[in-house]
Amino acid sequence: MEIVRLRETDEYIKLGQALKVAGLVDSGVEAKEVIVGGQVTVNGEVDVRRGRKLYAGDVAEFDGNQIKIEK
Repeated sequence: MEIVRLRETDEYIKLGQALKVAGLVDSGVEAKEVIVGGQVTVNGEVDVRRGRKLYAGDVAEFDGNQIKIEK
């Protein structure tokens, strides 16, 4: 499981950004493609919004890799 830590000044990170920070995609374009294509889940449910806000405690999954958001 990959941990993505929020900056102290941030309350959330967008789903597409989290995928990039975790190194699961190489670009924003790739992030958009996999999210819109229904290949990403957030807290166990498919979410097709790349602008989905992830808060501390949320878990996203793509291609068998999990990302946990922490403060």
